[in-house]
Amino acid sequence: MGASLPAKEANLFKLIVKSYETKQYKKGLKAADAILKKFPDHGETLSMKGLTLNCMDRKSEAYELVRLGLKNDLKSHVCWHVYGLLYRSDREYREAIKCYRNALRIDPDNIEILRDLSLLQAQMRDLEGFVETRQQLLTLKPNHRMNWIGFAVSQHLNSNGPKAVDILQAYEGTLEDDYPPDNERIEHGEMLLYKISLLEECGLLERALDELHKKEHKIVDTLSYKEQEASLLEKLGRFSEGEELYMKLLSENPDNYGYHKGLQRCMGLYSANGQYTFDEIARLESLYASLSKQLTRSSAVKRIPLDFLSDERFRSAAENYVRPFLTKGVPSLFSDLSPLYNHPGKADILEQLITELENAIKTTGAYPGRVDKEPPSTLMWILFYLAQHYDRRCQYDVALKKIEEAIEHTPTVIDLYSVKSRILKHVGDPVAAAALADEARCMDLADRYVNSECVKRMLQADQVALAEKTAVLFTKDGEQHSNLHDMQCMWYELQSGESYLRQGDLGRALKKFLAVEKHYADITEDQFDFHSYCLRKMTLRPYLDMLKFQDRLHSHPYFRKAAEGVIRCYLKLYDSPPKSFAEEDEEMSKMAPSQKKKLRQKQRKAEARAKKEAEVKEESNATAVQKSGKKQVKPVDPDPHGEKLLQVEDPLVEATKYLKLLQKHSSDSLQTHLFSFEVNMRKKKILLALQAVKHLVRLDADEPDVHRCLIKFFHKVSSMPSPITDAEKLIWGVLEAERPAFSQLHEKSLTEANSMFLEKHRDSLRHRAAVAEMIFVLEPHKKQEAINLIEESSGDLSLSNGAVGPNRVWRPKDCIAVHKLLGSILDARDAASRWKARCAEYFPHSTYFEGRCSSAVSNSSYYQSHKPSENGNPTVSSNGKLDSLKDLVIQ
Repeated sequence: MGASLPAKEANLFKLIVKSYETKQYKKGLKAADAILKKFPDHGETLSMKGLTLNCMDRKSEAYELVRLGLKNDLKSHVCWHVYGLLYRSDREYREAIKCYRNALRIDPDNIEILRDLSLLQAQMRDLEGFVETRQQLLTLKPNHRMNWIGFAVSQHLNSNGPKAVDILQAYEGTLEDDYPPDNERIEHGEMLLYKISLLEECGLLERALDELHKKEHKIVDTLSYKEQEASLLEKLGRFSEGEELYMKLLSENPDNYGYHKGLQRCMGLYSANGQYTFDEIARLESLYASLSKQLTRSSAVKRIPLDFLSDERFRSAAENYVRPFLTKGVPSLFSDLSPLYNHPGKADILEQLITELENAIKTTGAYPGRVDKEPPSTLMWILFYLAQHYDRRCQYDVALKKIEEAIEHTPTVIDLYSVKSRILKHVGDPVAAAALADEARCMDLADRYVNSECVKRMLQADQVALAEKTAVLFTKDGEQHSNLHDMQCMWYELQSGESYLRQGDLGRALKKFLAVEKHYADITEDQFDFHSYCLRKMTLRPYLDMLKFQDRLHSHPYFRKAAEGVIRCYLKLYDSPPKSFAEEDEEMSKMAPSQKKKLRQKQRKAEARAKKEAEVKEESNATAVQKSGKKQVKPVDPDPHGEKLLQVEDPLVEATKYLKLLQKHSSDSLQTHLFSFEVNMRKKKILLALQAVKHLVRLDADEPDVHRCLIKFFHKVSSMPSPITDAEKLIWGVLEAERPAFSQLHEKSLTEANSMFLEKHRDSLRHRAAVAEMIFVLEPHKKQEAINLIEESSGDLSLSNGAVGPNRVWRPKDCIAVHKLLGSILDARDAASRWKARCAEYFPHSTYFEGRCSSAVSNSSYYQSHKPSENGNPTVSSNGKLDSLKDLVIQ
């Protein structure tokens, strides 16, 4: 390195390298310029100067200098290494790997290059190359612990667990008997636990347990030791020992549900689906009766029996469980019990129980069977629970009555307003829900969670500007909007994107959804530094868990929602492309001269305003830079409204990119294959659409959207012309062969299949709507029959059993979808009006249907209590309170 230079310049070159490593970039540049004055074509110096400039955000100059340096000295491993580092800084990992490999051809034993290459191979999951590089590093430097561990981890990642165990065994053979010293005990203990977990993974359970017992004195993490021992005993079938160990673990942490499950498995009482025999229930009841005496302060011991008990025993246990929480005032009680609502009958028992407690408190001031009076707040918390209970069961009027009674009882509790806001959202009045959420926020301006709930409600009411002003109350000063992006506030970006999509602003919606996608790219990149850190610090088990998490990162619900949002935007863009300049000019030519003049003036004013805002922004940024003395890091966004994102040649090509990600990472999601069907039908990819239909039927054949896709697909196929080319004949043959595989269509016409689907789901509004739509698609002349099928639907206002979501219960979003079906697809305006009037009675709080109690009606109770000012605009004052609610009311 710098060997071709005289001694003085060689020392200067070493100074450049040192300055780069210590981040003294100006000093490094000065040394580089001193060398280049005498040797202007020295390749390695040019490369190092370029690398230094890259760290100073002068990328174009950096690439130019590094390429020039490489051109001047192609046989220098330093130039190739620097070129790889440059690509690595820009996340061009594949190009960086190529550069490192070229450097290793020149200097095959360079430790630094091999180490950098191994990190990139781990990042890119080039596992075979990772094994090869780590082996080479171990061969070159066998006295380095990190090389042994790195080689073992590489073999493990490459699905060669036994080899990894042998490597760790060989490494232990190189150590002294008294190893480790006190300052390395934690790292060595972590390595031993990793080795034991490897043995367990390889199925060598007896050997793993023997190793664990043998190395007990060297393992510092005693809790992990006990957990590993319990897991091994359970897998070896030594249940009595495992049971004893889980009891010890529960004495240390009685609320760890993992320990409870382990104990149940050792006793042969665990059921993954929650189904138990009478004998198992009796034994479980006896077990938890015993545990409740030993672990008196554990809430898990009291909560778990509610999952397996039933009838009177469930009621008794539930009453003992909820009473203390209602007395104390625990707002999360309903969230704790909400999984029980999926168990048939338990919701009815809970309703009966809590209602009896309410009546007893109202009449005697005490719980049934007790003399001691309860504090006044107990009644409020009972009403609070009942409001959430009835909301869950879609009995919205009762829920609103209970929450209003609770607010009247104690009007200072923030949680009451938050729950009322949630109920109003469910009944279809997002505007009133936003106002209630803001009222809750103003009661405690220092609570970030309540502020976030308020922002979410505002976005659901499509009040994006007001939501942003409210959200930035908890961000730093300066560029507040980008601050939300920097904090990776994905829930905000998803809700904003959904709001913009509802409003038809596809550019801004895409901008928000793609911002979420960028966050996931950043999270993927963030793992890079851990490849060396975890090997150095010996946090091997968490490191492997992190890699597994990264491999399934894109199956996370937030990424799925963002990708689905992007696909919906591109589908809308494809179905309704924006007007071209030629079309706009043609429209302008039809205008009167005065209208043209007004339009041009308006456009010029808008452009001038935007330009002025950009200038003011730049000036304020420059002033801030001068005051702080720091350089400006964040460039101004050149496309704040996402207009450039809409300028794509083929929206379906862009949609397909994200569809492939969903198909790879969320193949079990119904929505993934619904989008696949929609995209491929538009692209006329018949076989891919068929594949999507097959996946949909496999996942849920009774889903109305799946029925729509099935009927639409084969109806489309039946209307296709006869095949002519060999490819068309081949496709036709596949379709004919696959049709009998669908049991719904076997020896039936599409009309018959549609009728059978109706018979099966006659009581469901969603299913009836799907059948009606398909009647119209198959036989357009039967439009009135389709309309009658929808209008003959009937729904219950209450639930008849404990389970959630029976077919007869109508939900606002389903009724809105039916109204849009009647008005747009069936083009039945009168029927749509009748349906709207009917739903307005059914959902009196719905703004969409303009119900009598909704904020959309000027004489509603909500409107009167939140009457807007004459000239107010929606603003948030300096103390965080809403100054005007005018924008919250739909005129």
